[in-house]
Amino acid sequence: MAALIRNIPLFQDLSEEELRGISDLFRERKYSKHSIVFFEGDPGEELFIIKSGTVKIYKIDNTKQITLALFRSGDFFGEMSLMQKDGVRSAHAETLEPSVFYTLRRTTFNEFMVRTPSLCMRLLEMTMDRLRGANEQIHALTFLDVRTRILKAVFQLSQEYGESETDKVLISIKLTHQEIANMVGTVRESVTKVLQELQDDRVISIRNKQITIENMDALKRKMTYIK
Repeated sequence: MAALIRNIPLFQDLSEEELRGISDLFRERKYSKHSIVFFEGDPGEELFIIKSGTVKIYKIDNTKQITLALFRSGDFFGEMSLMQKDGVRSAHAETLEPSVFYTLRRTTFNEFMVRTPSLCMRLLEMTMDRLRGANEQIHALTFLDVRTRILKAVFQLSQEYGESETDKVLISIKLTHQEIANMVGTVRESVTKVLQELQDDRVISIRNKQITIENMDALKRKMTYIK
């Protein structure tokens, strides 16, 4: 457990003694594929660290699902509601594959933060980074056309989940066209059309729901916006 904690940016400033101390406080929990970890509005009583698996954080707008974030092994989530007294979950969380988490109760986490100022600063920094990412997502949904949003999503996935293979980049996370559509606020048919265009132009290839960027330069040229 301590080895996993050590590799998570949130805890990277802790001493070995502090790492051992907090590691003993976590509890393991297992979830099957497509399990709801929590619903929006639930009491926020736990911090989650992902040992293995993938988690989708999303909101429901009427009947439309909007994906806010994807988290994988080594990531953490559920921290926002822990930072507020009587905080509740601001979104839903669902596993996309069988997953194993380590959880830490709100009271335990808060007691540890009081004794560890470096953890408070690191949590603040990472919360600001996530807020900045949310602002960029709002900008994309507001100002970019659907095609550009899809291209940008493919590029961002390659940056966050890409594994280099010679001159190619494999996006290691498996996503359906509908799941990508939920990320960019459009319909599945639009995603299918753009991804087919990219395959026809040999910019990407898709196998077993995994996208491989065959020509990164060509992907960037197709984008009318990139940060």
